[in-house]
Amino acid sequence: MPSPYRALFAAPGAKSFSAAGFLGRMPLSMTGVGVVTMVSQITGRYGLAGALSATIALAAAVLGPQVSRLVDRHGQRRVLRPAVLVAVTAMTGLLLTAHFRLPDWVLFVCAAGLGSVPSVGAMVRARWAALYRGTPRLHTAYSYESVIDEVCFIFGPIISIGLSTGWFPEAGPLLAACFLTAGVLWLTSQRATEPVPHPRGQHTGGSALRSRGLQVLVVTFAATGTIFGSVDVVTVAFADEQGHKAAASLVLAVYAAGSCAAGAVFGLLRLKGRAERRWLLGICTTAVSMIPLLLVGNLPFLAVALFVAGLSIAPTMITTMSLVEEHVPRAHLTEGMSWVSTGLAVGVALGSSLAGWVIDAAGARAGYGVPAVAGAVAAAVGFLGYRRLRRPAPGRGGTVERHSEREERHVA
Repeated sequence: MPSPYRALFAAPGAKSFSAAGFLGRMPLSMTGVGVVTMVSQITGRYGLAGALSATIALAAAVLGPQVSRLVDRHGQRRVLRPAVLVAVTAMTGLLLTAHFRLPDWVLFVCAAGLGSVPSVGAMVRARWAALYRGTPRLHTAYSYESVIDEVCFIFGPIISIGLSTGWFPEAGPLLAACFLTAGVLWLTSQRATEPVPHPRGQHTGGSALRSRGLQVLVVTFAATGTIFGSVDVVTVAFADEQGHKAAASLVLAVYAAGSCAAGAVFGLLRLKGRAERRWLLGICTTAVSMIPLLLVGNLPFLAVALFVAGLSIAPTMITTMSLVEEHVPRAHLTEGMSWVSTGLAVGVALGSSLAGWVIDAAGARAGYGVPAVAGAVAAAVGFLGYRRLRRPAPGRGGTVERHSEREERHVA
């Protein structure tokens, strides 16, 4: 491990909460694609599979920030354990409903209950922020966490799709529920590194979403999430059309591998210039990278195109977290990070649903038009909202970029 990453773990407890966060985040990449694979295996209906995946994402968009707001007020241990209990109960109901072919509306009710799954990534990043706020190490920590996210997206779909296609349809989502339970219980058992909660009296100014800069980030990432949701569903369907449905997990893993490699390198850089410029460049690069997907004709070409497309994801996400810190009060940091995840979740819901309808109507290749359009929308929103991101609100919690600039001026 390069020394900037190795230095992160000098803090007591850092290795343990990072490992717990890795385990608790595996369901992030396993649940949606696992439900799509399970339902398509059992019913053959990609429209229903996409709609259920969309329901899960929309429920997470509604409930996720509320869970994070409670975490900011009461602490991770007191909130996350009951939230996971609700989520695991909903997952159990979803699996039983699918297995016994109960009515579709029961599937949707159970899928909505999965919205209580906490944003484990935001919880771990909040712990890093509590350790390294105001230092350049926080940029490295956010980079490391983005790499962990992508590692989850490399192995999660492989495990979920592989189990559901090779063992029994419900196996992938079932294992995701086990990972979630184990990871959250392990994370919340570590009290020493848990961020200090901010009681209601410290939560001035209402929701973190009142920040104009955060609004731009959330809307843009809703469009970006549409890319992710549609690519997952279309890739599974495209591999199925090619006669190699199980290979979809490998292709999606290549997509995540591109992002993982870029994020690892990005975390080693000492960057100059403004974060919002790098963020806009990342959004535009992501949009352009969707165009080659319209030309795919086979799985090898698709894997190459997705690897290239993945190179812009992690650096953009890392920069986004730095911008959240600049635009959100410290007492709302977990909530602010969760709102970014909420934007992604709304987009994933829209993307998976639209992609399912397009696939049913016109085939898998036509489905790649959904991420292409979503990329154009993300770039447009990024340009329109760029001016808001250039003016961080005074007194916010983020200091990573400004600290680096002050340090460079002092040395000079």
